Amino acid sequence: MNIIGKPLFVLTMLLVSVHIYAQQIKPEEAKNHIGDSVTVCGSVDGGKFLENANRQPTLLDMGGAYPNQALTLLIWGVNRSHFSYKPEEALKGKEVCVTGKIILFKDKPEIILDAETQVKVKQ
Repeated sequence: MNIIGKPLFVLTMLLVSVHIYAQQIKPEEAKNHIGDSVTVCGSVDGGKFLENANRQPTLLDMGGAYPNQALTLLIWGVNRSHFSYKPEEALKGKEVCVTGKIILFKDKPEIILDAETQVKVKQ
């Protein structure tokens, strides 16, 4: 790397790090990030698997329990096999960080989870 290249590389890495950090939010902030891909960290306050409903959704609540949740995490039945555990049981009461795009469904923020890799359980 030449003399200009190294400082430019360091500055670029610093800016990327700051941008990634800035994208981590709390469930209560989700409503301000509709359309954004972010990482949301907080407690899973409730959840249920609607096995007999259309498309067999699993719904997980963050930032409060249903119907007062700040954010809903949705796993469609077709994607449940992408998880090595039952999300509504294994994640309830746990502190997690989830990454995905926030959408609006019935005036509530929601992230659709397609894979277990989108969920990190805090230790």
